[in-house]
Amino acid sequence: MIIRVINKSKNGLPAYETMHAAGMDLRADLETTVTLKPFERKLIPTGLHIELPEGFEAQIRPRSGLAFKYGISIVNSPGTIDADYRGEIKVLLINLSDQVFEINTGDRIAQMVVAKHEQVNWEEVEVLNETTRGVGGYGHTGVA
Repeated sequence: MIIRVINKSKNGLPAYETMHAAGMDLRADLETTVTLKPFERKLIPTGLHIELPEGFEAQIRPRSGLAFKYGISIVNSPGTIDADYRGEIKVLLINLSDQVFEINTGDRIAQMVVAKHEQVNWEEVEVLNETTRGVGGYGHTGVA
């Protein structure tokens, strides 16, 4: 699949790090270092603008290494880039640790997964088809 992109950043284009990777790393595009204090959140620019085909979205997800090692995540995870959005992709990071975290230009801050999606048309009904699970919700199958 080919996706049109404008790269206004100082970084190269996002790329898959391994042959079977689902996500491409997004990099920060900053004029100066950004400091995230504990429990602080900031919108980090990437300098990227994309043109997704109709029926596709880009999901912006946390990087597992940043989450595990430093407590850095994405507030609205996953973030969604719709096919009709043409603005700059920005990543809403949050520091869930008790330590200050610095972000510099070129740092890998998130990953982007492009995925096909469907749109639905609703059919209002009075009753839904029965299933074995039924209305069993959170924790209904037990602990183990």
